Amino acid sequence: MLGYRTYILDESTDWVVFVHGAGGNSSIWFRQLRAFREHFNVLMVDLRGHGESAQLGGDRHPYTFEAVSADVVEVLDHLGIQSAHFVGISLGCLIIRTIAEVAPERVSSMVLGGAIVRLNLRSRFLVTMGNALNRVMPFMWLYRLFAWVIMPRQRHRESRMLFVREAQKLARKEFLRWYRLSLEMTPLARLFEEPEAPAPTLYLMGDEDYMFLPAVRRIAAHQRRALLRVIVRSGHVCNVDQAELFNRHSIDFLKNPGLATA
Repeated sequence: MLGYRTYILDESTDWVVFVHGAGGNSSIWFRQLRAFREHFNVLMVDLRGHGESAQLGGDRHPYTFEAVSADVVEVLDHLGIQSAHFVGISLGCLIIRTIAEVAPERVSSMVLGGAIVRLNLRSRFLVTMGNALNRVMPFMWLYRLFAWVIMPRQRHRESRMLFVREAQKLARKEFLRWYRLSLEMTPLARLFEEPEAPAPTLYLMGDEDYMFLPAVRRIAAHQRRALLRVIVRSGHVCNVDQAELFNRHSIDFLKNPGLATA
């Protein structure tokens, strides 16, 4: 089972489950923990091959979005959590969206930060290039390149360095497994185009997330149960770049997910 940590405010309080992206681990939520613990029970998981779940990587485990999503649901079952709010960043948003598709009764609402809903021409080129070079180029060179392209500005430096630092803890084979999983993004991203989201959804995007914000704008405008909040002076990892605004928007929404249907 995945490594996880819980912070319980009260047994009757709603749960919030945090899902990090590829290359990170639950430590990337360090600026969210204090604020969320004041209002919710909190569950933080480390996805397979990351953080305290490093031992769960390996060839015997299938690497599909359905499989890694089932890992998270297994933790919910173990803890007896029937349903929860979910907060994700980057690739973690695709995992949450998959859970909402295969087990909608488990997802009360979703906060999707730096959501990846479609790959544009530049991001498709990066994925294709990486797929061609990942067996001959040191994987950290690729990861640093991707981090710089996605988070290029000086004020993104903390986010960029955080993800590079955490990715260095991954084994090369583990990195390649997660990289190959990224090839599934395009067909899975079509789920976001459905006019009715499976649960009330808040998209939180940095105004400088130039690779992914345009697609989220288009999709959120047509989803009847979704809201979009754009955080100024922020890039892809908006929970780090502008943590206070990320926390405020998220907590306000999770306390009243009906805002997305108003």
